[in-house]
Amino acid sequence: MNAVTKIKGPISVLRRSDVDTDQIIPKQFLKRVERSGFGEFLFYDWAKEPGWDLDPNPILVTGRNFGCGSSREHAPWALEDFGFKALVAPSFADIFYSNCTKVGLLPVPLPEEEIEALMDADEAEIDLEEQTVRFAGREVAFDIDAETRRRLLGGLDDIGVTLQSADAIDAYERDRERKGPVTTL
Repeated sequence: MNAVTKIKGPISVLRRSDVDTDQIIPKQFLKRVERSGFGEFLFYDWAKEPGWDLDPNPILVTGRNFGCGSSREHAPWALEDFGFKALVAPSFADIFYSNCTKVGLLPVPLPEEEIEALMDADEAEIDLEEQTVRFAGREVAFDIDAETRRRLLGGLDDIGVTLQSADAIDAYERDRERKGPVTTL
């Protein structure tokens, strides 16, 4: 996973609330075991609507309760594969939020009035170190769990966090008492 520090660039706007994970990536596309290749099916049904236009910019700004519904991790995979690096909304479904952070996709909660102003902007900068979003001459602070922030800044997924303790794990395995036959050399 790549470290997340600053995400800057044009924004894409999805003026919809209560977007569930089946709308993000419909069930018929969940047949892959790898994390890539889902982006082409992002918002598959909506993409067929006349006038639909959602560019793969670094930042997606959307309505409240984004990522509700089932807990499928394919939804963050599809958003990331499409090109988004950050999602900004008034609120996110809890499991979806967690799934995003585990793949390096930064979910940023902001108040609704700030979301409305951001939707009218052309671009933004999200600074994870300072926990701010800058756009159109504004600077808005956001909250994020300290451990989640540390992991994102360090580019650490669950395996990366575990590997930080490799020496302690090796020492434990080397020194623990074993009952029964030895199965290793």
